Amino acid sequence: MHCFEYGRGQQQELNRYCEEVHYYKREKRLTGFLQRLPYIVSSRKNPHLLRNLLKDKEPLLLEGIHCTYYLYNGALQNRKVLVRLHNVEFEYYHQLAKSTKNIFKRIYFSVESNLLKRYEAAIANKAKLLAVNEKDKLFFQNEFGAKDVKYLPVFLPFTNVKSKTGKGTFCLYQGNLSVPENEKAVTWLLKNVFNDLKINFVAAGKNPSASLKNLLNNHEKVRLVENPSEEKMEELIENAHIHLLPSFNSTGIKIKLLNALFGGRFIITNQASLDGTGLETLCEIAETPTDYKKIIQQLSTISFSEGEIFKRNSILQSQYNTNKNVQQLMEWIYGNVEK
Repeated sequence: MHCFEYGRGQQQELNRYCEEVHYYKREKRLTGFLQRLPYIVSSRKNPHLLRNLLKDKEPLLLEGIHCTYYLYNGALQNRKVLVRLHNVEFEYYHQLAKSTKNIFKRIYFSVESNLLKRYEAAIANKAKLLAVNEKDKLFFQNEFGAKDVKYLPVFLPFTNVKSKTGKGTFCLYQGNLSVPENEKAVTWLLKNVFNDLKINFVAAGKNPSASLKNLLNNHEKVRLVENPSEEKMEELIENAHIHLLPSFNSTGIKIKLLNALFGGRFIITNQASLDGTGLETLCEIAETPTDYKKIIQQLSTISFSEGEIFKRNSILQSQYNTNKNVQQLMEWIYGNVEK
């Protein structure tokens, strides 16, 4: 395994699964812009990485387009390469630019989005692409002319839905609160849904900004859980009655949505969060503040049932069966393999 280390440190857990783990330093300077390369790609160019990759002729699985520079420049043209797409990156950065209030970040995200659009088109036919939802698969086919792109659901640590029946006592938004899009979602909920809704609301996640904390503290029935542990986040997901997950970006798959589906009760989200997932029947769909308020008030009187859990298991297991999906990935990497 080859990976870049820039703050989290080396992970001993990986040694349980890999014969060798190689770490590389990520370049922090924005020199890639001079070469018209996205920063997330140029910062992961490393000659030691290429030298190690060329020591054998095994197939390569690249996680995200972030580490695809040597695919882009032709150094891997004689290798079998698969790229796991996280989303349509240029559109994701475009949405980040729209969501952030910081002018310097907005400029960076906008420039990165433009560079990513050109870059994603350039690599669309240099490898087999594995999209996380059907919408992204179709986008790469139709917009970038990708001829070999497949849908492969994300791998999850869950095997069965573990949602609790009955009622919770609060609504929950959970996610990385330092991400502009997530901060925008919480702000939207506070200003448009909980402006006059007298129901408990919890926002939980990493590194909220000072402005978001001030906004949260000014609401009577709102509580912030800052930087919760993994165990605390699981507890919040299990005990919430309603998960509120509006999204302003329709690419990729929302892991927080899957966390809520496997571990939580009712979910209210919008169509942008669900596009290409096939999970519409498991969620309540709302677009306007009035929709959210109406559905929240309706669900607050209803208990989550065993029937809802059975329905979730049936649909989620058909898509997110890790054993089946790993087998499919192995076949794409190595051809037919013994089951």
